[in-house]
Amino acid sequence: MAYLGPRLGVSRIFLPHVTVFRALCTVRMDEMGLAVGRSSLERLDFDNVALKKLPLDPSDEPGVRLVKGACFSRVIPEPLNNPRFVAVSGEALALLGLDGEEVMNDPLGPEYLSGSKVMPGSEPAAHCYCGHQFGQFAGQLGDGAACYLGEVKVPPGQNPELLRENPSGRWEIQVKGAGLTPYSRKADGRKVLRSSIREFLCSEAMFFLGIPTTRAGSVVTSDSKVIRDIYYSGNPRYEKCSVVLRIAPTFLRFGSFEIFKPADEFTGRQGPSYGREEIRGQMLDYVIEMFYPEIQRDHPDRVERNVAFFREVMSRTARLVAQWQCVGFCHGVLNTDNMSVLGLTLDYGPYGFMDRFDPDFVCNASDNSGRYSYKAQPAICRWNLVKLAEALAPELPPDRAKAVIDEYLDQFNRFYLENMRKKLGLLRKEEPEDEILITELLRTMHDTGADFTNTFRNLAQISCPSEGETERDEEIVRKAAELLLEQCASLEELKSANTPTMDPRELSMLLSMAQSNPALFEMISDRATIARQLDRMSKLKVLLETSQDELRARQAQEWTSWIALYRKRLARELEGQSDVQAVQEERASVMDGANPRVVLRNYIAQNAIEAAESGDFSEVRRVLKVLEKPFSSQPGLELPAWVGSHRRTEQGERDEGEEPQQGTSSSSSSSTAMNPVPYDSKPPAWARQICVT
Repeated sequence: MAYLGPRLGVSRIFLPHVTVFRALCTVRMDEMGLAVGRSSLERLDFDNVALKKLPLDPSDEPGVRLVKGACFSRVIPEPLNNPRFVAVSGEALALLGLDGEEVMNDPLGPEYLSGSKVMPGSEPAAHCYCGHQFGQFAGQLGDGAACYLGEVKVPPGQNPELLRENPSGRWEIQVKGAGLTPYSRKADGRKVLRSSIREFLCSEAMFFLGIPTTRAGSVVTSDSKVIRDIYYSGNPRYEKCSVVLRIAPTFLRFGSFEIFKPADEFTGRQGPSYGREEIRGQMLDYVIEMFYPEIQRDHPDRVERNVAFFREVMSRTARLVAQWQCVGFCHGVLNTDNMSVLGLTLDYGPYGFMDRFDPDFVCNASDNSGRYSYKAQPAICRWNLVKLAEALAPELPPDRAKAVIDEYLDQFNRFYLENMRKKLGLLRKEEPEDEILITELLRTMHDTGADFTNTFRNLAQISCPSEGETERDEEIVRKAAELLLEQCASLEELKSANTPTMDPRELSMLLSMAQSNPALFEMISDRATIARQLDRMSKLKVLLETSQDELRARQAQEWTSWIALYRKRLARELEGQSDVQAVQEERASVMDGANPRVVLRNYIAQNAIEAAESGDFSEVRRVLKVLEKPFSSQPGLELPAWVGSHRRTEQGERDEGEEPQQGTSSSSSSSTAMNPVPYDSKPPAWARQICVT
């Protein structure tokens, strides 16, 4: 139930006249300019252009409903009971001209940044959008838990580099988890601590990795609770309501333009604003004028302007997904409603950074078909661009859109190779064979079960060959192979990774059905899923006949072969260079700036979540500090904060009725406490139990 009690220190029920008197006095003293301090959050300079430029739903009807002919609906955030900060990001809040420490110490901060109290100038609203979810048009979706608070003018002196990606001169702020909106469907508009911490940390982690993203200014938790069934197992329990403050130039997305879609031929659903062509033009004008002013300026012809806009969105999307691939990031739910029109990483749900490299890596346990696997992301983003083009027609002529989409693959490959060459330290030459070298590296990583992040980080320690030092070179290759072998999976890990997830009897039945009744087979399964299961079975059979020593020898041979190829390519980097030492140092520097030491692995987030659920927020703050410098060694910040002290994860110290969350058991927690691993380590064994949906 929403907390509706008084926010003042005195009860309105028992002393109403005192309360009113104090309120009046406050207004009068403020008006007279006397010494009444205002929170920095109360001084934010709001200019809510989106609500002025785009249609606003005139209805005040409560509850979930179909919203026609509007892009936003006004909402009233639901106050939380006893809101309090878990953490703030000073770097993100600085975008709004705020000081993180000051906000953290502001008694009103948690209320304002959870939507429990509305800031002066804020106009809470929810955005209407549609989307294709897992390939099917879902009709109206919208902000079911997020709440637009308004747009804050950029403070004087903002870093010009930040404004290069945000020419609008405003930052949109929204709170995620602030309660019901017209778009909440059967949900309650709330988010819980575990999901809020994951979004907060990853939003900031991505920024410091140099990947375009929405930002997170704070995470607030409370004593308000909602019931959640984490594993859909029929065992729901109460969790604390929590709210993330999100910041971006805009949260408009591909799905924002799908509210005009006619009835879908497969699902029969249509956008709530179908037929309102003038609103689509209005929204397109708004997006281009506000966020792509150079395109607006350089293309007086409307069609040419729209084509240029679409090409820029395509290019930004190709660059973004290339950057994801190069850090091993998997989004998890790349529906069209989770794709930003600015090319930002948007909506952090069941995301994951790969540990052991696997092209088929799926971070979302709900994605049974692997539609949003790591290797599928580039193609899925292209598919989503096709849907955006359809949503923009006839403002964007289909033939012109197709020509732009045909450029996507080349753009993606160019950005991907550009990034990969930096990760491998190939700085002076671009050779066609580089693609083969990269492909062979990834194949070797996959075959040996190598850790994605740490393998790339270690490549900088492999030196370029010198002339006439054959014996020394052999020793260098041997030591390099030993270094990379430390990142390879054990026999037990590979057996576990290649165990089929489908019951053998079910698999046998489906294989038979694929032959005897292909139409029925296509209705209940797909050939890609069956192929993955058969591949696992084949690999597992080989592994069951292999010893750990045999596996190690095979892994060593594979890495030795690739390192020899790599050093031959590095030798060509030295051709014509007089100062070999300077080349080596530059190469190592670039590689260390392209290959992070730390990413937000699931086990790191899980440690922070478990500590926070026990009432200790220090690990969330510590992890944020580590993630702010992901490419650097940070002495004193190698291990979790609880190492060396008593960690409050014992069952008796949790709030009444709470249990370990987010896919680990209490035994996992114990193993964490007994066997701590550094932030830059391969994941501990218990991390394989983490399940994100």
